[in-house]
Parts: sequence; C-alpha cells; structure tokens
Amino acid sequence: MLNLVFSILAQIFEKMYNSRIAGLGYYLPENKVTNDQLSEFMDTSDEWIQERTGIQERRYAKKHEETTTTMGARAAEKAIQDAGIDKTDVDFIIFATLSPDYFFPGCGVLVQRELGITDTEIGAIDIRNQCTGFVYGLSVADQFVKTGMYKNVLLIGSEMHSMGLDFNTRGRNVTVIFGDGAGAAIIQPTEDNQKGILTTHLHSNGTNAEELAMITPGSHGGYHLGKEKFGFPDEDDLGGIYITQKMIDDHLIYPNMNGPLVFKTAVKKFPEVIKEALNKTGLSPTDIDMLIPHQANLRISQFVQRSLGLRDDQVHNNIMKYGNTTAASIPIALTEARDQGKIKEGDLVCLAAFGSGFTWGSALIRW
Repeated sequence: MLNLVFSILAQIFEKMYNSRIAGLGYYLPENKVTNDQLSEFMDTSDEWIQERTGIQERRYAKKHEETTTTMGARAAEKAIQDAGIDKTDVDFIIFATLSPDYFFPGCGVLVQRELGITDTEIGAIDIRNQCTGFVYGLSVADQFVKTGMYKNVLLIGSEMHSMGLDFNTRGRNVTVIFGDGAGAAIIQPTEDNQKGILTTHLHSNGTNAEELAMITPGSHGGYHLGKEKFGFPDEDDLGGIYITQKMIDDHLIYPNMNGPLVFKTAVKKFPEVIKEALNKTGLSPTDIDMLIPHQANLRISQFVQRSLGLRDDQVHNNIMKYGNTTAASIPIALTEARDQGKIKEGDLVCLAAFGSGFTWGSALIRW
C-alpha cells in the first residue's frame, strides 16, 4: 500500500512544471504630458516634481476613445504574438488594475470580449492589489501553470489614472506621480526546472490601508477608519457606492496618499521581500542580473538599489518617461528592458513591488 502511495506521489510530482514568461508586450498612449504642462493647472514645477519623484513626463490615454481594457488588449495582442501563439490558445485571463472601466464587472471579461475570444468561454479573474497587482497575478499564474491546470495564462496589468486625478494644487502630491499604460505577459509551462519562475513571495498589512487609498465612492458610508481619518459627518448621503454632491463639494472622490509614510514603509519592505526570495533560492544580491522594481518613485528605486549594493546597469527604471503606472509598471519595464538587450537567456531577473494596502511582493525568474 505504501509503495502505491509513493508511486502516485511520484507521478504527481513528475507532472509538476516550472512556469515561464513566454511572451511580453506593452502599450503606451501617444499623448505625452510634461511637468511644465501640469504646472499650468496647479502650483508646481518641473524642478519640484523631479526632485521628489524623478518624473519628467507621463502618458495620458485619449478620453472617450481608450480605456483600461482597450489598452490592456493592445498590450495582450503583442504578448500573444511574442509568445508565438494564437489568441484562441489563451486558456485563462488574469487582469490587474486599480482603475477598471466599471465598478463591476471587472476588466477580465471585458478584455476577453475586446480580444474576440468569448467563444472559448475561458475563466477570467481580476486582481485589485494596486501597485503589486502584476506580481500577485504572476504568483497566481505560476500556481495554475505549474500544476498543469492551464498552459497559456494571459496576465495583464493596465491603468488609466488620468480619468480620476485631481488637477488642482490640492491634489498635486498624487496627480504628478501617475500615468496611463498597460503591459501583458503569457505564462506557459517549461520542463526545464532550472529556468522560469523560481519563487514568488506575497505580503500585506492592512493597518494603514487608508493612508494610500481612494475612499469614495464606496460602501462604507463614512464608517470605520474612513470616518475617523477623513472626518466624514454622520449624514445619510455619504453611504453607498454612488457619488453624491457632497462628495464632490468636499473633494472626497480623489485618491489620497500619506507620502512620508508610504516612502518610509516602501524602502523597508522592498529590500526585505527581495532578500526573502534570494534566501529561498540560496542566492544573494550579487547574483541578480536585472532588478525590475515597480516604478513608484525614482527615489525609492535608488534607495533600494543602494541597500542591495546593485550597479546602475542591474536596475531598470523608466518612471522618468511614464510616471507610475501601478499594475502596468513592471510588465512595461520588463518588456522594455528585454527589448533593449538588458536581459538575456540565463539571467536572474528579480521583480519587486510595494503599494496600497499596504501590499508588497517579489518574484525571481531565471530567464
């Protein structure tokens, strides 16, 4: 009987695969918005923005023509082509975003429709982990693929921040940071267990959830920490998911951020979760060939680089050109780095992110 159990277990483990990124693609809107252009709407300057964030410009999508879904679809089409498969070969969709087209349904089913693959009726899920959305999605895809459940998982990170920002001086600390864009990957199995996704690590701590958040519209009605932190009065019109005139008048419909707290926490958690992945695989920072950090803030990336002792050529940053595209930032930067020849076969690539929630995560990939 014991031999039978061992035989069954052996067969199961024989079917376990590593997963790999088989295709990549990204999409950026044509419209470039410089710091000087933002200074026309708010009390800021190119010098002020660059000093605090490193950002010089960002992209904004075309209103009423482009959406989070359409940008994600354009990135997905490139990733599918890059992987050498047909769109009908995709057997599962994971869509990460904090700026969906609708409150519901999610963008997963919308991108399925946009790609014209509804006939296959494959599953689709949405991930709401903001800046860490792509890393969380990669970990989910990794589990599906390595167990043999799916063979071609389409993972998308897409954001259209420009539709929900406060273009007044009161909102500048948030507005100057964010841009629009999308990135996508195809995750497939590989029989080479020395390559592909080696390990992923995901964490969260909701203690300070409201310190980087978009509180309204929502179902809380001013209850709990939102009421305590933001002083919502006990009025019936603040409840529910609908936007009220009072929300608009009190500027409660925009994202808010406690910048110092976010920075302080990010520079601690970024290196921790990267070292966690390295320790799991018996590697060290010196083994990293390319670090792709979530493009939150150039100052954060530079701090993490110094703390790990990495050279400039071991880290890829593009926040200067695109701003923070949250869930889209890692797949955009990863694709860009590969296309520029910064990543070659056999390289150890590390992905890491920190964001709202707070959530953070990392992934190690042997290319």
